[in-house]
This record gives sequence, structure tokens and C-alpha cells, in this order.
Amino acid sequence: MKLSEKAFHYLGIIATAASLCMYISYIPQIIDNLHGFKSNPTQPLAAAINCLLWVFYGLLREKKDWPIAIANSPGVIFGFIVFLTAL
Repeated sequence: MKLSEKAFHYLGIIATAASLCMYISYIPQIIDNLHGFKSNPTQPLAAAINCLLWVFYGLLREKKDWPIAIANSPGVIFGFIVFLTAL
């Protein structure tokens, strides 16, 4: 299946929005951690490292891939915050 350039653009926007929503959903877990209901820190740490690698990938390419870098940036931030508050 070959997508048109316009369809590919909209797919990128939708995927970026979905990624941002996924990582922002860490906020309730951070609040729980801060209130003493600690969670397992393994998954958020793995997510943060994975997102960090994708951010590097997007920014270090010759032609920067901004949607990948932007979509994964919240995962780095929120993943590390969840990890640190879960300790």
C-alpha cells in the first residue's frame, strides 16, 4: 500500500499526537509515586532510554526528523521523572 504525501503527513501528525498522549499519561503515576504509592521503576526507565535513543536518532540525522524527536521527548522527560519518583 502506497500512501500519498498528504496521507503520510497526516499519519505523522496523528502518530505524534498519540505518542505525546501516551507519555503524558505518566502524570497520574508520578502523582501516585509522590503520594507514597510507589510503582515499579523498570518500565519507565526502559521507556525513557528508548525514547532518548529515538530523540538522538531524529536529531542526529543529516535531515533532522523533527516528528520523531518531538514525539519521543515527553517520554524521556516523564519516563525519567516516573523512574526517579518510584525509587
